[in-house]
Amino acid sequence: MFTNLFYSLKEASVPISLREYLTLLEAMEHGVAMWDVEEFYFLARSALVKDERNIDKFDRVFSQVFKGLETVSGADAIPQQELPEEWLRMMAEKHLSDEEKQQIEALGGWEKLMETLKQRLEEQEKRHQGGSKWIGTAGTSPFGAYGYNPEGVRIGQKEGRYGRAVKVWDKREFKNFDDDVELGTRNIKVALKRLRRWAREGEADEFDLNGTIRATAEHGYLDVKTRPERRNAVKLLLFLDVGGSMDGYIRVVEELFSAARAEFKHMEYFYFHNCLYEGVWKDNRRRYGEQRDTWDVLRTYGPSYKCIFVGDAAMSPYEVVYPGGAVEHWNAESGETWLRRVSDQWPSAVWLNPVPEKGWRYTQSTAMIKEIMGDRMFPLTLSGIGDAMRELTR
Repeated sequence: MFTNLFYSLKEASVPISLREYLTLLEAMEHGVAMWDVEEFYFLARSALVKDERNIDKFDRVFSQVFKGLETVSGADAIPQQELPEEWLRMMAEKHLSDEEKQQIEALGGWEKLMETLKQRLEEQEKRHQGGSKWIGTAGTSPFGAYGYNPEGVRIGQKEGRYGRAVKVWDKREFKNFDDDVELGTRNIKVALKRLRRWAREGEADEFDLNGTIRATAEHGYLDVKTRPERRNAVKLLLFLDVGGSMDGYIRVVEELFSAARAEFKHMEYFYFHNCLYEGVWKDNRRRYGEQRDTWDVLRTYGPSYKCIFVGDAAMSPYEVVYPGGAVEHWNAESGETWLRRVSDQWPSAVWLNPVPEKGWRYTQSTAMIKEIMGDRMFPLTLSGIGDAMRELTR
């Protein structure tokens, strides 16, 4: 198992030596991390990764090599050197017919859901598989992983499958968008050029042909003139949704990000997840420890900035309208409250959505955010970007 991790990391171009691998094995022999997957993850990362730039590569390899591995602790742990094979495989998914799925009803709203989860945590004493009540795997319980329920809390599952979870009980690592992507950015740059206001800025180091001709004619000798370079004076603020359902749109968002970095000299960007709340961040690797207060962003970047949100707007409606509805943390104020503050600060703010426009009506949260943004939601296509730029120039 560990040998597979070693070779997979080398194939992913993570610089790892045999000495580092032996250090990991020695730590395991001394019981540094035995039955807890999270402890083993941090142990392996600290032993094998020497440069934080490789953490994202390590995360992807680790999740692939140990896909389906579950935490074993307390009374359930067994005194063996290796976990039984059946514990290393992901629990078999319980297949339900459409008729069975229709018979499963939601618990009755956000408050009831969280109240029931708290009660389950207090009452449950052991691991469960299947069933419709306890926190476990498969089955139809609203709490757990790899089952089906139309409205529940996902706990310990690598990724969503039905898009119905209203809360995710995991700490997830997201990858920063790459602003060096060039493929496919040319047409996006052309679309972004609709949003520009030219101004002469900087040092006078650009050759001024007309000025040189005029000065030469006036003085009777060659008089070379220079002038500041003409630059796009528009100031842009970009908010980028990252992780979760946005993983499928990474490429197109990277192309937009790269084009915007090249087109706008005055551009600031921040990441958020699903909906805007009280904190945003610049680096996804440090998003839990180095968040920036959204109030501070509102105070720092005035109305002269043009504001663009990029995201699929696909989430539980609770995340938009309820305090505490955020999927990964407790938010004191709803996402709607923060989006309306943004609209007050930047009245022409727009939202670019990578989901095809014909699919927006099937997601309740998308319609809600579109309404909050004053119908200024546009598809993330060349035509949609062009329409958004025209909206921003009004």
